[in-house]
Amino acid sequence: MILGRLPAPPYDRAQVTPGVVHIGVGGFHRAHQALFHDRLLERGETAWGLCGMSVLDADRRIQDVLEAQDGLYTLVEKHADGEWDGRVIGSIVAHRFAPADREAAIEVLAGERTKIVSLTITEGGYDLDGAPTTAYELVTEALRRRRDRDEAPFTIMSCDNLEGNGQRARRAFTTFAAREDAGLGDWIGEHVAFPCSMVDRITPVTTDDDRREIEARFGVDDAWPVVCEPFIQWVLEDSFADGRPPYDDVGVQVVDDVEPYELMKLRLLNASHQALAYFGHLAGYALVHDAAQDPAFRRFLLGYMEQEATPTLPPVPGVDVADYRTTLIERFSNPGVRDTIPRLAAESSDRIPKWLLPVIRRRLEDGGEIRRSAAVVASWARYAEGVDEHGEPIEVVDRLAGRLGELARDPDPDAFIRDRELFGELAEDERFAAAYRDARASLRERGARATLESLA
Repeated sequence: MILGRLPAPPYDRAQVTPGVVHIGVGGFHRAHQALFHDRLLERGETAWGLCGMSVLDADRRIQDVLEAQDGLYTLVEKHADGEWDGRVIGSIVAHRFAPADREAAIEVLAGERTKIVSLTITEGGYDLDGAPTTAYELVTEALRRRRDRDEAPFTIMSCDNLEGNGQRARRAFTTFAAREDAGLGDWIGEHVAFPCSMVDRITPVTTDDDRREIEARFGVDDAWPVVCEPFIQWVLEDSFADGRPPYDDVGVQVVDDVEPYELMKLRLLNASHQALAYFGHLAGYALVHDAAQDPAFRRFLLGYMEQEATPTLPPVPGVDVADYRTTLIERFSNPGVRDTIPRLAAESSDRIPKWLLPVIRRRLEDGGEIRRSAAVVASWARYAEGVDEHGEPIEVVDRLAGRLGELARDPDPDAFIRDRELFGELAEDERFAAAYRDARASLRERGARATLESLA
């Protein structure tokens, strides 16, 4: 990697020990957790470097890039005014490609210097019946070896966008281990720490235009740079099995209870992304900031956040939720990020049930407003039909795309929401079903924009 006009990391990487192994070295990890560890290394915390680990054959490209660039890469923050801040990140000091050498990958995990194993394996990665289990196989075997060697277990730290991600990780890993060895499952449940976390930074897919612009602005030749927004947040439960870095010294909010923060993020930011995604595509938008700058979309999003999502939230210590809502609209509207509508619309069946449906259920329980939330579900169903308002095909990226398309196109207006795997008992609630049917009929008869304006 040619650094151009950007300085190299200001620490001796040869003196850094990888105390954390991270599984799932994608753009988000490199824009988020790896930056916090870069800050730690700047402060002389040399025991807390990162070892990236890729577990799927499809991850070979990131392995090749990291190997060719000695783990270095460029992180660029794009500001709304057109300014770009570039930084070379050096915290990934090792990388293992598990498909090429499974035994070596396990021994890295089982090694005594590994204190934490962190994960970004996507929301669907915690479904043992539908997701690849390679990560579980490697991690549980490493924990078996730690147990048999009478060594302390490492902490498993989920960094995925899931409510209660630590508890979900605990259930997934103990269940997986117990399928082969009940004793190991019990040992993991008793001795391994699974802290919950809330992570936040909008990180769109890096494009060829990004690479060219980074080279032009900074003189950097980087095969896989990462671009992101300036905003970053990490709230982390202080629960670790064998020590942790001084995260609180580098901007991480280390707290006793993450739940208020994660609910705020999932129900305001993530669910609002879903509101933007389907209505945005149907209204003809390809980029998130274009939709977010549209006054009708802004009114709709603020109405959803203020009147439907916020009343379901507990108090969030140290956060002005009204200011947080306003900041979200500003973040969505940042033209520098150039986040895409298709990215937000991907894998909806993993996202809507976890981010939006809890809002609907709570509002139904307390008699609150649900019109906008139900309309987002209706826009998802309309999108899932696979054809837009001009008769052009929609590429629906979802593990359940075939089934969702059939349900969305069914003449029965409630067929989509009767999928119990996704909606549970919601279809039986007439208030929700009626609001959904009204929005769905409006989308078909009047189109996305008119429907949105009527709700805004």
